[in-house]
Amino acid sequence: MSLRIYNTLSRALEPLSPLEPGHVRMYVCGMTVYDLCHLGHARSMVAFDVVQRWLKASGLRVTYVRNVTDIDDKIIRRALENGETIRSLTDRMVEALHQDADALGVERPTHEPRATEFVPQMLSLIDRLAQKGLAYQSPTGDVNYAVRKFPGYGKLSGKSLDELRAGERVAVLDGKEDPLDFVLWKTAKPSEPTDAQWDSVYGKGRPGWHIECSAMCGQMLGETVDIHGGGADLQFPHHENEIAQSEGVSGRPLARLWMHNGFVTRDNEKMSKSLGNFFTIRDILARYDAETIRFFIIRAHYRSALNHSDAHLDDARNSLRRLYTALSLLTPAPSVIDWADPFAARFKAAMDEDFGTPEAVAVLFDLASEVNKTRSTELAGLLKALGACIGLLQDDPQVFLRAGAALDETTITALIAQRVAAKAARNFTEADRIRQDLAAQGIVLKDSPAGTRWEVKQ
Repeated sequence: MSLRIYNTLSRALEPLSPLEPGHVRMYVCGMTVYDLCHLGHARSMVAFDVVQRWLKASGLRVTYVRNVTDIDDKIIRRALENGETIRSLTDRMVEALHQDADALGVERPTHEPRATEFVPQMLSLIDRLAQKGLAYQSPTGDVNYAVRKFPGYGKLSGKSLDELRAGERVAVLDGKEDPLDFVLWKTAKPSEPTDAQWDSVYGKGRPGWHIECSAMCGQMLGETVDIHGGGADLQFPHHENEIAQSEGVSGRPLARLWMHNGFVTRDNEKMSKSLGNFFTIRDILARYDAETIRFFIIRAHYRSALNHSDAHLDDARNSLRRLYTALSLLTPAPSVIDWADPFAARFKAAMDEDFGTPEAVAVLFDLASEVNKTRSTELAGLLKALGACIGLLQDDPQVFLRAGAALDETTITALIAQRVAAKAARNFTEADRIRQDLAAQGIVLKDSPAGTRWEVKQ
């Protein structure tokens, strides 16, 4: 079965068919570096890390570009508030981004261009848009894109111009010919620092957000890429505007496949600073180990909403410990994956269907159960090797299990209740698995006619 990916543009699963056989070119919109990365950023980084890993595991060469937006209104405002240069702020935030990504086991992209390094390419792109009649300079000095002159506008979001016009939030007083038009080049303001300004034929100024990615993507990967991705919040207007810019110049598709990962919510509410339910990656790392956070993200499908709660993270931690417990029982044999093996074949089928990590993770648990029963070093090796395909289970099991925080009484009681229910349903395999997991964490169960009690093993 060939790898199929859900294409946001066509709203259908499509086979991956790289322009260059055996080589996938992927561009993913990265972070605007004015603050620490939050869980939404972690979700996107991990999601596309899994994509990159699986493409490589499938024998493909991958050129993965994830940009850094290092010039933007928010960056300028934060630098002014801090009394530091833009470069000082962005360098510090890029370093923090790398630390967070490394902690989560996210492999570095092949290239990580910074927007400020590609301003000449952006200006060249703006010039070409102006020559084609798709860009104009307003009385305010800004250069804007004329949305209504691009016939395909709205195709990614699935909205007509009339629908977009009805939902507009842009005032007509900013020099635009149409409220839907968006800025390509922002004229410099007297209050802005000099390191936020570049010289151009349009006067001193700086690029708009959308033109940055069109320029970097085109310069580094060519006019058409195999995969273009990012968070669902970028589908409109950012990616819609990228299409208008890039395809407006080239006349060719910007991407063959568009991928978007789902939103992150907190207790089923959209995560935002205004609601006070906003968490940086470091906030969560202070309470949970990095692999638990990665596992929490991976076991949900990348396109689905991810609901962040302490209960879900606790469950992820306990579930990950089950996998490591299986690996702790013996020394896994080194494994080169035989994709004809039934477990490996199921894992591959899941991942080849739009990176189906929930089903792939289920295979890991089935394999762990088999390791528990058979004590097979070969199966343990396969468990570890399959885990590596999605960036899991590479730590020393004993170290991971010892490093985990001791279970609290509420969690132990809940696990005992699950075991009682499993025994009542005559699911003795599951009941034994829960006993073994607790034992691995130093909790000994003692059954009696009066019920089950537990004690900490000394």
